[in-house]
Amino acid sequence: MTVWARPERGTRGPAAVHSRADLTAAAIELADRGGLEAASMRRVAQALGTGQASLYRYVSGREDLLDLMADAVTGEVDLDVPLVGDPVEDLLALASRTKAVHLRHPWLADVPPEPLRLGPRGLDYLEYALRAMAPTPLSGRAGLEVVALLNALVAQFARTEHPLSRTGADRQAAQAAYLEEAVSRGGHPHLAAALADPVTADPAPAPQELFERTMRRVLTGLVAG
Repeated sequence: MTVWARPERGTRGPAAVHSRADLTAAAIELADRGGLEAASMRRVAQALGTGQASLYRYVSGREDLLDLMADAVTGEVDLDVPLVGDPVEDLLALASRTKAVHLRHPWLADVPPEPLRLGPRGLDYLEYALRAMAPTPLSGRAGLEVVALLNALVAQFARTEHPLSRTGADRQAAQAAYLEEAVSRGGHPHLAAALADPVTADPAPAPQELFERTMRRVLTGLVAG
């Protein structure tokens, strides 16, 4: 039984003094500061000033806690933004808002993916995305696949954009030098041609520009059916 199908609080033992919302907020704060591993049951209990065993009045284990955390931050995605009727642009705007949430909560990308890790806010998110695709010829199953791919790409872009994920200038310079030297030896003609493309030689686009350009290309192909 999922955490969403169980009562908010257990009925055994002393009266509960906290709520699932309290547990969730404490866990998110710990994860924001120290990553997903920091949001252990023990540390959440310490943050709330209670014993670890008392947490099991609210959740059955850490998977429940992860469900609560993921759903809570999904609720930060603004779903009140009106759809403009262009599926690509509507999904791109949703993806940008979702990426902003990932950047605020980098641990979100580390939550083990499950096809049905959906809570109330996740259901609202999915409904909004599918409504954005209503004008397309996509089947319901294909629409769900588009949302899954969109979220996977958002998570990957957020990983590379987060300041803690960026490599240092010296390392980037060394990698660029290695690539140039390797290509100059021959054996990779298509790669050499791609690197010689004047567009490739232009300064790297800003992260959000690259994100929007890439996502628009991907989404255009996907929503075409």
